[in-house]
Parts: sequence; C-alpha cells; structure tokens
Amino acid sequence: MAAALIVAPAFVYPVFMMKVMCFALFACAFNLLIGFGGLLSFGHAMFLGSASYAAAHAAKVWGLTPELAIVFGTLCAGVLSVGAGLLAIRRQGIYFAMITLALAQMVFFFSLQAPFTGGEDGIQAVPRGHLFGLVDLSQPLAMYAVVLVIFLGGFLFIYRVIHSPFGQVLKAIRENEQRAISLGYDTDRYKLAAFVLSGTLAGLAGATKAIVFQLASLTDVHWSMSGEVVLMTLLGGLGTVFGPVVGAAVIITMQNYLAQLGAWVTVVQGVIFVVCVLAFRRGIVGEIGHWLKKPL
Repeated sequence: MAAALIVAPAFVYPVFMMKVMCFALFACAFNLLIGFGGLLSFGHAMFLGSASYAAAHAAKVWGLTPELAIVFGTLCAGVLSVGAGLLAIRRQGIYFAMITLALAQMVFFFSLQAPFTGGEDGIQAVPRGHLFGLVDLSQPLAMYAVVLVIFLGGFLFIYRVIHSPFGQVLKAIRENEQRAISLGYDTDRYKLAAFVLSGTLAGLAGATKAIVFQLASLTDVHWSMSGEVVLMTLLGGLGTVFGPVVGAAVIITMQNYLAQLGAWVTVVQGVIFVVCVLAFRRGIVGEIGHWLKKPL
C-alpha cells in the first residue's frame, strides 16, 4: 500500500489522491470504534469538521504554520471527543448512536452560527504556508508528501492499537461485554479510550484536509458525512485493517468520476451499497480475506 501511494502521483492527480488518503484515515479511525469496539457512532463528522474549522482558523487568522495548525485542530477534536465520549458511553446500541448524532447536530449548528466559522461560506482561502518554515506546501508534491506521511503514521498507529493487548480487550468487549466485565475489565474506561482515540484520529484527518483544500465548510460537519464514513467502512470491510482504505478509495473515486451525474451519484452509491451488502456481507477486503483464509 505504501509503495502504491508513493508512486501514485506519477499516474493520478495528486489532489485526488490526497483526498483519498484524508478520507481513508477518517474511515480507519471510525473502524477502530465500530469494527473493533463494537460502538456505532452516527456523529463522527463532528470530529472531522471541528478539527477542520480549528485548523483553518488557526492557519488563516492566527497565522500558525501548517504543522501547528494541524496539531491544534487534532487537539480540539481530541478534547471534543472526551466530552462527547463521557456522555455517549453511558448508553449502548441505538441509544449510543442517537446520542452521538444529537451531539454532532449541535456541533453543526454551532458551526453554522458561530461568528468565526464563516457561516454557510465556511473558512476559505486557508494558506498552506511553509512546513517548519522551510518547505513550501503550495507545491502539490510537497503537500502530497506531508499527507502521505500523516496517513501512513495514522494507519500504523491504528494497526499497532488493534494488535496490542488494548485492542484485544476491545474485541472482547465487542463480542461479549458482560464476559469482559466478569474477567475484571473496566469496559467503560476501554470504550472511552477507544472513542477518544477514534475521535482524535478523525480530527487529524479533518485538520489535514482543511490545509490540503484550503477550505473548512459545513459539508465536513454535516450528518451526511457521518453516514458516508459508515458506508466507506462497511463497503471495504467492517473490522478489517485495510477495508476502510479500500472503501474510502471506492467512494471518493465514484464521487470524482461520476460527478457529471449530479444528484444521481447518491443513487448510484446506494445501489452499489445494496449490492455489496447482499453479495459481499464481509465487505470487499473482508471477502478477499475470507477467500485467502487470512485476516486483512
């Protein structure tokens, strides 16, 4: 995967690939929560969007360098995820999902009304600046290299978390929470940690996206974005390592190359999703892993 992403700019438009990597990191962060923790969040866009707004504001208004703006946006998402997690993990199942959706809608209307977010126009013309004061990120390949490092770093971190003792406990909670409690694990603490990790990494994706596209808009924090990341994760393969990356790539590619269809893109996505759910219950990567008899 790393090798393919390194050579990709020679064959594919770099900005398109940067968008794929940002959403792939977002989907991987979401998969950490639902695929391994068993917690379905319908409000993950609040972390992507809040970090996007924070990074864009820090870069444009405060004049922070891009790396500091991305760190600031990620920290904002992390703080928000702590507050949201403390409220949401008190409930399970559909109640957990509805609480996250309600919190995300609150963040959406705050983003719409707050004076520093630009309302419906968002924050536009965000400067990319110079990385560490040296590398000019207005050059597409320089920006691509930064996004590539961020994505691979985030992916490796998630991979390590999944295969750590912490990740094994998360899987146990997903399979049978009462059994995990009987073994002595404080499941609420583990679920909160997973929620915060997932929200923070989603924020990293959002902050990076704001610098790449020099824009933070309401689209990033809208409820439909939360639905989109669910679609990416299920399409690629829930609970797989590489599934969210493939799912994000498929969805972004469809949106990009079917854009001339207008509103029909959503219909096409729906049809593909239904076909995949009926024919590939484990998702694209999940089915491939099942055929190879090897977890992917």
